[in-house]
This record gives sequence, structure tokens and C-alpha cells, in this order.
Amino acid sequence: MATLSWSRASGVLGAAAILACLVTGCGSSGEDDCIVDTSYDPAIDPAAFVAAVDNPYSPLTPGAELVYVDGADTIRVAVLADVKVILGVTCTVVHDRVFEGGELAEDTYDWFAQDTLGNVWYFGEDTKEMSGGVVVSTEGSWEAGVDGAKPGIIIPANPVVGQEYRQEYYACIAEDMGEILDLDSSATVPYGTFVGCLKTRDFTPLEPEVDENKYYAPGVGLVLTVDVGSGAREELVDVLGRGPAPD
Repeated sequence: MATLSWSRASGVLGAAAILACLVTGCGSSGEDDCIVDTSYDPAIDPAAFVAAVDNPYSPLTPGAELVYVDGADTIRVAVLADVKVILGVTCTVVHDRVFEGGELAEDTYDWFAQDTLGNVWYFGEDTKEMSGGVVVSTEGSWEAGVDGAKPGIIIPANPVVGQEYRQEYYACIAEDMGEILDLDSSATVPYGTFVGCLKTRDFTPLEPEVDENKYYAPGVGLVLTVDVGSGAREELVDVLGRGPAPD
């Protein structure tokens, strides 16, 4: 899946452009009848981005690795020292791997960057579905600026309850969206109990059945994902390369 003509000579993003980014556009019920949203057209100014991603709800510290469990699956999310330049913006590279029964099932590189206001942008992903050590699919891969794909916001700088935003936009392929549900939620996972969490709803018009709630803890990032329909939980169990676990 896992955030504008924001170009100004000063490198500061305009309020009108921010509003345009956060307003939702057209959608569809699936690829066959997908409607292309021509109103969503973020223009990225590289001068309006900073080197580090340090938004408190999504700090990406090179060398850190977050480990999650989802039933019998293990997900390892490592922040690399590598960078990738997309649309002139230097993006942090995150390596996301899913293991099923100890076997690598998904191998993904995600690209993120933060603007001067603190919004965390998602610039694309290189994803591979694996089986028996062999790549069987790259569906869902996209890169901003390639074939009409456009970046979106994963974490808004100043979230407001009820706010909706595009997290990515590659028409008919990747159209994840987010909605801010709460600014002061709590979450208990194997790694600890967290308060003051940002709670979001993640969904996509391409797959109406997809409906997830995510909890982002200040200073840590994503700690819990709950499938609204089934109640299945993806929980943080460990953080490597960063500070100690909470009390």
C-alpha cells in the first residue's frame, strides 16, 4: 500500500495549497471502473523539504528497526541510511519485510520525506511479493513522477479530527487515503502501553472492504494497526536501534 502546488519562491508552503492537498478527490469501487482524479495535482518544491523525518508521530531514525506481529506473521520495518531522490526531493528509505512462517513473503522499499511544516510525505514504494524465494508479483509498486503517480501525506503536520487526505496517488493502482479520528488515544501492545496517540482510519476506494485503524505514539511512530472488520491486530513487539521500551 502505508501521505500540491506547494511551490513558492521562499520554499514555504502556502495555506491554500495545504488545504487543496487535504481535500479528498474522486474515487472508484475498483480498477475496472476507476475514475482518474485530475483535481489532485501536488506540485513539489524540493526547497520546501528538510533532510530528516522527525515528525513525532513518524520519526524515521536511520538504524532504527520496528518489529511487529500480525497473527503468525512477523513484520520488520528498518530505517536505512540510504536515500533516494524523487522529484528533486531527498527521501529516506525504509525497508519493510513480511515473514510468513519464517519465510520472506513481501519485500518492500518505501520512500518518505518531510516538508518544512512537518508533514510526512510518501513518494512511493518498490514492492515484491515472494514465494519460495522467488518474486511472484510487483503489483502495487509506484514512484511519484513516473507514469502520472503523485505523492501524498502519511502524517499531517497539524492533524485535526475529521481531516481526510491522500496518502498516495497512482490512479487505479495505489489510492490509499487517511482520516484523523482522534488526537489522544491509548494503545497497549506487547512493547508497552502508549497514551496521547494519533488515531487514524486508513482506507482506499479501490478496495472498499479495506478499513483499518492505526495508532501512532509520539516519539515512536506506528504501534498498532487494527482491521475494523475482523479485529485482527498488527502490534509492535520490539524497537531496535532506539531508546528503551516504555514503562
